[in-house]
Amino acid sequence: MGLFLIGLPVFGWYQSRFNHTIEDYFLGGKTLPWYIAMFSIVATETSVLTFISVPGLAYQNNWLFLQLAMGYILGRILVTVILLPGYFSQGVTSIYEVLGKKFGIEIQRISSAVFLVTRILADGIRFLATAVIVQVITGWSLPEAVLIIGVITLIYSLLGGIRAVIWVDGFQFLLYLAGGLISIYFLLLYIQLPVNDIYESLSSQGKLTLFQFGGNVFKEPFMFFSALTGGIFLSFASHGADYMMVQRVLATRNLASARKAMIGSGIFVFLQFTIFLMIGSLIYIYFEGIAIEKDREFSTFIIHHLPAGIRGILLAGVLSAAMSTLSSSINSLASSTVTDWLKGSATVKTSQSISLAWGAVLIGIALLFDESDTAIVVIGLQIASFTYGGLLGLFILSRLKRSFHVISLIIGLLASLLIVFYLKQAGLAWTWYVCISVIVNMAITIISDVFIRILNNP
Repeated sequence: MGLFLIGLPVFGWYQSRFNHTIEDYFLGGKTLPWYIAMFSIVATETSVLTFISVPGLAYQNNWLFLQLAMGYILGRILVTVILLPGYFSQGVTSIYEVLGKKFGIEIQRISSAVFLVTRILADGIRFLATAVIVQVITGWSLPEAVLIIGVITLIYSLLGGIRAVIWVDGFQFLLYLAGGLISIYFLLLYIQLPVNDIYESLSSQGKLTLFQFGGNVFKEPFMFFSALTGGIFLSFASHGADYMMVQRVLATRNLASARKAMIGSGIFVFLQFTIFLMIGSLIYIYFEGIAIEKDREFSTFIIHHLPAGIRGILLAGVLSAAMSTLSSSINSLASSTVTDWLKGSATVKTSQSISLAWGAVLIGIALLFDESDTAIVVIGLQIASFTYGGLLGLFILSRLKRSFHVISLIIGLLASLLIVFYLKQAGLAWTWYVCISVIVNMAITIISDVFIRILNNP
């Protein structure tokens, strides 16, 4: 474990030799292999919460969550068809430059500000939640978990830029995926039952239920059509309008490579969820379905039922999942700041200083709150659902041939944010938030723009 933690800063220092311009620092010189970018996307969207919580879903319930992952693949296909061609044809560093070229610098900076606030809140609080889980598994205190993960991640991402972040992400993804497969091996070894018997036992209890076609489509998030639609729009927004995700494919050589990385990441996410759901189901058989505190199922197995050496590999996987999201957030926050607010006029050293500042902010948020701040954690984890629809709506509008008044775009963006608050209060399934938010954004923007044109040309 010590070697793993020491090796990351060393690798960051090695990659720093290739950072001569801010394009090198933020896009890796656009030379990164598509498969490494693909692994980095998966690692970035996989936090420790995924690592720990997905097995818990299978342990406590079933496999309905996989319906969402089906939508993820379709959503990424939409990204490659609708949004990626524009990003590459315009040669942007930050995707919000596309909005700036279409609608003006005000909209570019507003959309960048929405992204920055979203990432600060979502990733700062998610980092806290991650540190809490690492604390449980390692025995470290919460401040120790935050500082160890935060400082080491900050060092290698600060030194090596996006090239170090993406390569380390790729390695970390393979590490925690290997940890999952190793867990399955030991579970099968411990259970000592034929695979057919395990399957029949789980199936007879409804633990392998994959599809839900009955129920209220607007109230139940895992009813098939609700989950599929939610997965499509959530992935379309997160991987098309969130710079932290898109940055990875912009670092590849060309549009064809970017498309392979984007679609391939959806397939690997589906595979990853399948593996960790299987872990949860096997733990259910091994523990004979005893009641366990939510989100403690996998960590309990790791701590009490795996050999020490294997436990070290799983711990490295947990830390990897924690670091990959944090490092990606730090670099994308700095890149958007330099490109969208400083107009790209910054040196590598300035970019590193900005990365340091954003890293300190994320670490500070995690240190400021503690695990008792449940409401804060929930808000941090849900914040993306409030902003993704608005951002995606802006990008879809930018693909239209007509132009829009800045005021109408701002009204549409505000309406898309407010509608999510209403939907949440109304009890609508969260899987509909992004879809309805996009529709509201576009409709209100177009309607308000018509009125503004009428008022300006009576």
